[in-house]
Amino acid sequence: MLRAIPVPWTNVYGLARTLLALGTLGTMAFSSTGTLFRPVATQGDYPICTGPMRAGVFCLAPEDGLTATRWLCVLVLLVVASGWRPRWTALPHAWVSFSFFSGIAIADGGDQVTVVLSSLLALTALGDPRRWHWQALQEGAASRHRRAVLLGATGLVLVRVQMSFLYFQSCVAKLPHAEWADGTAMWYWGHSLAFGAPGPLRPLVDPVLASPLGVALLTWVPLLIEIGLAASLLLAQRWRWRLFAAGVLLHLSIAVMMGLWSFALAMIGGLVVLCFPLGSHLHVTPPEAVRELLRRGTAAPALAAVKDDAVEPEARDEQEPPRHASPSAPPGPSAPVGSER
Repeated sequence: MLRAIPVPWTNVYGLARTLLALGTLGTMAFSSTGTLFRPVATQGDYPICTGPMRAGVFCLAPEDGLTATRWLCVLVLLVVASGWRPRWTALPHAWVSFSFFSGIAIADGGDQVTVVLSSLLALTALGDPRRWHWQALQEGAASRHRRAVLLGATGLVLVRVQMSFLYFQSCVAKLPHAEWADGTAMWYWGHSLAFGAPGPLRPLVDPVLASPLGVALLTWVPLLIEIGLAASLLLAQRWRWRLFAAGVLLHLSIAVMMGLWSFALAMIGGLVVLCFPLGSHLHVTPPEAVRELLRRGTAAPALAAVKDDAVEPEARDEQEPPRHASPSAPPGPSAPVGSER
């Protein structure tokens, strides 16, 4: 007998899309055109428009139009991050992510992760019938989109498998190197001029790097977190919550220490899909002051938009206590798998 599968269109996968878009947006908006597109030794001038890279948006732009194209991409990413019309922005998001990774001279691992995840999440977003990816799905909408539900759930499962393999490879690939095996790798990274801690953090970081135990912990604890996240799909949900918190802390620490914020946002976006239950929702109750403003009608256009999409009335939020995603939270609505007749 076919089992019901959770409907993938929740604000959890929406949060992942937003984080991915913000990571690329930050690098694109706060880096100059001359920094992103410049000559690289042995490779030539970027963007390099050969092979599949010719499909990138920067290869389609005129030579003197890179700045305008860059800001157009920033605008697209702002729309994606806002959550508006996921089915319309899914392919533009994947295209901009690919164009950015393949077209700039300073791409990093976070940009590559974003290309893969935005492409897989497009499978989910293309069938999303909501106006905003933050909204609850209309009652009965899933039963009218059974094939899209199956395709969307498949996309989320592929993201989870991809993230699990990524963490496994990241951990295992370090082990053959003597610096990681003997626990001294972070001493070298910590003293690197390019990736070492910034000046304000030196008083906190230097004593740790001066301690053999501190260096060993900085080196080996990330490996334990990575192998735990690699195995998270085999663990109970309560352990996934703990690994999620550890993973977020790990990537935020890397961002603060090394300045890799786009990488952190991309990885945290993937962690959301990896560790949250399929079909789960994040329940957030606005502060009383905000709800009072809404009741007075100061946000009438926003309320009208919510009403158009048949989201539950605000009064229900006022009756319920604040809830947060937790291992005991029930998954979202389910739809049976099967072909339509």
